[in-house]
Amino acid sequence: MAEVYSVCIVEDDDLVREGLRQMVESSSGFKCVGDFSKAEELIENLSILKPGLVLMDINLPGMSGIEAIKLIRSSGFVCHVMMLTVFDHTDTIFQALQAGATGYLLKKSSPQKVLEAMQDIMNGGSPMSGEIARKVVLSFQQPTPSVRDEYNLSIREEEILDLLIKGYLYKEIAAKLFISIDTVRSHIRNIYRKLEVQSRSQASIKSGRTL
Repeated sequence: MAEVYSVCIVEDDDLVREGLRQMVESSSGFKCVGDFSKAEELIENLSILKPGLVLMDINLPGMSGIEAIKLIRSSGFVCHVMMLTVFDHTDTIFQALQAGATGYLLKKSSPQKVLEAMQDIMNGGSPMSGEIARKVVLSFQQPTPSVRDEYNLSIREEEILDLLIKGYLYKEIAAKLFISIDTVRSHIRNIYRKLEVQSRSQASIKSGRTL
């Protein structure tokens, strides 16, 4: 006999929530054990209902769906969370995935697509709407801005920062670049000011380079 997975729904639109409940109840592999209009209500009942999967909206009254995922993860309760939302902004997508969402679908997805995604999650997948998957792929294809561009460093400042992080002493940087130690000190003060740091180690972290 095929396993039946318990599902909770968190959606503040009554019609959408009822539609999702009916969709889940009409499927052969899932059963709805709870539906809520607020994330706080889910959190309160999580240990009682023990869902294997939560369908979660993001824009909710009170606690957001993303905040709810973080709470679920920090509580130690293990379940999958699939975002089902209208938000397709790249920042929102990554916030949800970083918080611990297993899948991310847009609400305009057909009921069949949602059910397929739910099954995919329970089988170990991480489903996303086509538009969402494309945004994720494109975000990795964007060129990473250089430290010089991001913090408005001059070419000379970037050279000195690179040598500083590699462990060169001020006098060694001066000798390598054929400039005075005072000039090196002046450049490093400017670098620290632009990066808003106060030490070599902080500059390494801020610039994403390794000491």
